[in-house]
Amino acid sequence: MLSRRLLLGSLAAGVALAPADRLIGKPRRGGRIRVAGIVASTSDTLDPARAGNSSDYMRMFLLYSGLTQYDRGLAVKPGLAETIESTDNVTWTIRLRRGVQFHNGKSLDAGDVVHSLLRHRDPAVGSKVKAVAEQFASARRVNAHEVELRLIGPNPDLPIILAQPQFVIVENGRREFSKANGTGPFALKAFAPGIRTIVQRNPNYWKPGQPYLDEIELIAIPDELSRVNALLSGDVQMCISVSPGSVKRVRASSSHLVMETKSGLYSDLVMRQDNPVTGHPDFVLAMKHLMDRDLIKRALFRGFATIANDQPISPLDPYFNADIPQRAFDPHKAKFLLKRSGLLGTRLPVYVSPAATQSVDMGSILQEHAAQIGLNLAINRVPSDGYWSTHWMKHPLTFGNINQRPTTDLQFSLFFQSKATENEAGWKNAKFDKLLIEARQSRDPALRKAIYGEMQWMIHRTGGLGIPVFISLLDGYDRRIRGLQPIPLGGLMGYSFGEHVWLEA
Repeated sequence: MLSRRLLLGSLAAGVALAPADRLIGKPRRGGRIRVAGIVASTSDTLDPARAGNSSDYMRMFLLYSGLTQYDRGLAVKPGLAETIESTDNVTWTIRLRRGVQFHNGKSLDAGDVVHSLLRHRDPAVGSKVKAVAEQFASARRVNAHEVELRLIGPNPDLPIILAQPQFVIVENGRREFSKANGTGPFALKAFAPGIRTIVQRNPNYWKPGQPYLDEIELIAIPDELSRVNALLSGDVQMCISVSPGSVKRVRASSSHLVMETKSGLYSDLVMRQDNPVTGHPDFVLAMKHLMDRDLIKRALFRGFATIANDQPISPLDPYFNADIPQRAFDPHKAKFLLKRSGLLGTRLPVYVSPAATQSVDMGSILQEHAAQIGLNLAINRVPSDGYWSTHWMKHPLTFGNINQRPTTDLQFSLFFQSKATENEAGWKNAKFDKLLIEARQSRDPALRKAIYGEMQWMIHRTGGLGIPVFISLLDGYDRRIRGLQPIPLGGLMGYSFGEHVWLEA
């Protein structure tokens, strides 16, 4: 019931393998490493429901465990749940692993699972996956090690969804998260929002022998050049999101390596549909035609990218619709559309930040092409710190940065469903919402593929996002690090590196 042969097998086929010598050898116990992420702010959280960026995801997988997990081949495997079974994809029986303890010594109980799943539906929690959790009709404790979860309609992807970082398990009744008490590979030692997180090995972790490291310190270095400098100087042993321009420099070091992971990650131009200018259909289409995708792939990503087509499903996904004609870079058509809409000559601010991968340079390229046809785009570069809470989706034109989700349903539910809290452009389409439910409830793979294909068409035609390329994930690390392999859902093994890696002597 935890196997996703069709979806996950296709995703795994797009994974770039790590160097062979990184994967062999007997794991060694002990050692301490520092890891540099990108994002840090006073809004850093220990609450899984509020996890919304790469640093949060790493923190969650260090401290908590989910009912299911992704393995290194992107197949779903049991986590805290030994089995998750259903005969109709509506009523699911979750049987829990026995002998699991929280960091404070409390035993894992079915009540913890019920509380963890249902809390996402509470608006007061502010869950990033509320739109997904609304399909949980009920959850009840059958006995100490069994939960019955009932959905409002069929969804065969449930085991995959439950492996997301927001759905990790917290203790029953936990509502305050100034401290963390999970069942994860590490326990919290110190947490200073905006500064650092320090975790230490959980001696009672439910996976025998794991984790291997004694301690991990997670910091954030928003500036990429500084992040790479910290890696090369030995100040950190791993860093996420190396820029393509730094790959040659890192690989020139005899002490460091870069791991590439093909993925569905994208940085997108977000055109808010609730603004009369950026929500105008002609403006949206014009901006999409102003994106020079070949130049972006070649100049900004040095080839570490795949051309995209203004919709979020990448060619790695088996539901990718390859029949949508590729949108061309066409300034003349963009000028015609802007002139027809009466928006030619408009002056608009565009907010960019290092927090959204390569958005600063994308904005500059877009500004130059726009100027040539009479559109004045004012590029406002803002710091990574606080970008997601202060600027993203708060202005008519911003850039987002969205990681690939493990299923098409989850990608659409989180970012395109009308009621989704992270529907970047505020794009609302009743037909799209209806098709989302129809695809979720279908047990016919061919019908699901057809529905998802139509939904990609809808976003491509009218969605308020310009998606130029899908970006390869590039992680830098010390050669002494072992056990690191790519997972397309995010950098550093889909943010779950902590329990897998060890430090060679």
